Amino acid sequence: MCATTTTEEALQMVTADLAALRQAGASRVLVGITGPPGAGKSTFAETLVRTLGAAYVPMDGFHLSNVQLRRLGRHDCKGATDTFDVDGYVVTLARIAQAYRQADVYVPGFDRAIEEPVAATHVVPADAGLVVTEGNYLGLDQPGWRAVRPLLQRLYYVDCPAAVRGERLVARHVAGGRSLADAQKWADEVDEPNAVLIATTAAGCDRVFEIDE
Repeated sequence: MCATTTTEEALQMVTADLAALRQAGASRVLVGITGPPGAGKSTFAETLVRTLGAAYVPMDGFHLSNVQLRRLGRHDCKGATDTFDVDGYVVTLARIAQAYRQADVYVPGFDRAIEEPVAATHVVPADAGLVVTEGNYLGLDQPGWRAVRPLLQRLYYVDCPAAVRGERLVARHVAGGRSLADAQKWADEVDEPNAVLIATTAAGCDRVFEIDE
């Protein structure tokens, strides 16, 4: 189901969905937020985390380090499907699903100031009943990535107008130290092909939101 909505309206719909899951007897619920680069999925996920007191697991924490990307010759494609430790991400999600009321689980984050993953940035407390994870490829039907979707009780797709996405991405890359020309080039040649691939996953999500505000 697709809805053009505000952040607040989308938040209300997701909150109602999750309340229904808990009322149906679900214990720990893993929720995924996906969508193309620049769509606002991280902002939406963080809002959900704050509003509902959920634990947070960003897929970006599983970026390969710059050292490894250079070793593999993939630094100029950072953000593509093969520039993440997908197996580590899947193992971590599976561990989180099994660790309810048993153990805290520490997970990495991503520091945009240095463009690197940072170990143990976040924690999923043992008693956390709701865990929100977000990232580009949560619904992707490709080796490694296809193991993510079965671990999620709900997967939501977040998008926004293409022009807004483009502006956000260029601003993000400039803030990260690129020139305006290089930022636009990266958005066009790296981010946009990834966005086209990610769009193929929308049909497998529980809801699709285009947040236009």
